Order: sequence, then structure tokens, then C-alpha cells
Amino acid sequence: MSALGKARRIFHGGYLLTKSAFRPIFTSKMTDKTGDYSDTNGLESKTPFLIGVAGGTASGKSTVCQRIMEKLGQQHKDHAERRVVCISQDSFYRSLNPAERLRAERGQFNFDHPDAFDDKKLLAVLKDILAGKKVDIQEYDYVNNSNSSLTHTIYPADVVLIEGILVFYFPEVRDLFHMKLFVDTDSDTRLARRVPRDIMERGRDLEQVLNQYMNFVKPAFEEFCLPTKKFADVIIPRGADNLVAIDLIVHHTWDIMYKKRPGARLVNGCGGEDEATNGRLAIDLIVQHISEYLKRAPREAPAAAEYPGFSSSVPGSPQRSGKIGRPH
Repeated sequence: MSALGKARRIFHGGYLLTKSAFRPIFTSKMTDKTGDYSDTNGLESKTPFLIGVAGGTASGKSTVCQRIMEKLGQQHKDHAERRVVCISQDSFYRSLNPAERLRAERGQFNFDHPDAFDDKKLLAVLKDILAGKKVDIQEYDYVNNSNSSLTHTIYPADVVLIEGILVFYFPEVRDLFHMKLFVDTDSDTRLARRVPRDIMERGRDLEQVLNQYMNFVKPAFEEFCLPTKKFADVIIPRGADNLVAIDLIVHHTWDIMYKKRPGARLVNGCGGEDEATNGRLAIDLIVQHISEYLKRAPREAPAAAEYPGFSSSVPGSPQRSGKIGRPH
């Protein structure tokens, strides 16, 4: 089996796991020209780089997306000016009928089952985004278990993050992503996060939260969410606490946003299936991170960030802390 085969790679003592059996992608802005697609919104058309972020409930998916946007200096920009935007799969829960709504109020409806989502609507919206169109997405009301009347507008951007428990479950949706991340956090941590969140933010009582977790959330995770981990290009242990993994992703995303590499091509908006280049993403991420690290002289303070808000420090690195590092 070649180095670019199906083997999993473990980088920096378990900080980041990458899986090389995936579609190749091109580490460039998706197009060197604007307006490749007809734009019915009167805005500059862009073909975004689509990143899916999956993982169990309260694993830290949205926090990982938030950290990526913060490090790229996008968090506080006006929505129309953002080059990186984030969408939640929760916005695509389907409308419940009266009987289902009653069950939901009692905590007896399974919101973690694939049938709870409108995957056709999600697919249509993502295709519009890939076509460089402006789209309006409804916000989900967790307290009333329904789509609210509030919407937020997603403007054409360079990079679009889509996070959710089942974003890799539906094959047609999964195939649209150029990069797929899986946030892997242990079940005890996820439960400890979910309980106070559902009580304080979603108006539920402790008994209801625990019953829903044991009867629906945990079984659905094991049956539907966890198996999609095998589709991930990058697996992020410990979620947003994994600074090395996030810095690797930020390096790659920054490269897409600001660097243009000639010769990059797309097949139907995505990377083509070319076994000879399988593993390119995993290798590119690691090489980018190591190259950045080696640019600095020993004991030298980190150079000024190349882009807003980004820091590429390596926690626990032997050269910087005086500690003895692992041999691998």
C-alpha cells in the first residue's frame, strides 16, 4: 500500500488524524475569474470552496467553525463582505405535522434521525451557493421546535462552512463538499455540554434532556452519525480545543482565499476523482503547517501574522517549551 493509499495518518502525537482515501482538491481560490456563473442577484458571482463539518451533538462543530472564522478575521465583518460564511444544518429541519409537534413538546420526537431533515432543500440551497447565488436561509427556533420567520442572507463567498450532525449522511449532499471535517469528541464530554445548553438555552428540564439523550440522541449518533466519520478527510479530536488541527485548516482556508495557483481545475464545481492525487489534502495541510513553523529561527518570537487574527503556534512543541517531544 502506497503512502497515498488508504492508511490513516496521525500527526503531532494525535493532535490531528487525516484520512487519505478521498477526492483530491485544489488548494487555490476556486476560480481566477469572477462571474463564471450567471448571477441573477446583481452581485459578483463566486464559486465557493465548500467545507462540511460533521460530528455528534455538542461535539464542538459550531465552535470549530467560529474559531476558523475568528482566526481569518471574518467574524465581525459585515455579512455582505465576508469571504468565509457558516451555515447550520439545523436550519434545514423539516416542518412538523401537528402530531409530531406534540411529541416534540414532550421530548419524544427524534431530531437526530435523518428523516427529521429536509435534505432536498439543503441540496438545492448548496447548489445555489456553488452557483454563486445569494440565498436566504430560515433560522430554527429550538424553543418552539419550528422554523422561525427570521431569515439570514448568505452572500457569495470564497469559503462556505456547513456544520451539522448528518451533513455527510446524504450522499448527494456529501458529494458536494471539497473538504470534509469530523469533530470527534468523547460521549461524556458531549453529554456534559448538551445538558446545560438544552436547559439554559432551549428551555428544557433535566429529566426531558436525559430521556431524549438516552432514547434518541445516543442511539441515532451510533446508527447514523458515527458511521459517516469514514467519509471525513480530516478528523479533529477534542474539537475546538485542538489548536493544531484548527491552525492547519486555517492555513489551508487562507491559501484558498488569498493565493491563486495556476493550473487548478474543477470538475462540476468539485475536485475530480484521480487516485494518483489521493492524499493531497492531508499532505498539503501538514506541509503548510511545518513550513510555517520552520520559517522561524529557534527561540525567535513568532513573526507578524500573514493574515488577520491568525496564530500558528504549536502547543507543547519541544523547541519552544524546552520539553522532550515524542519520537514521532
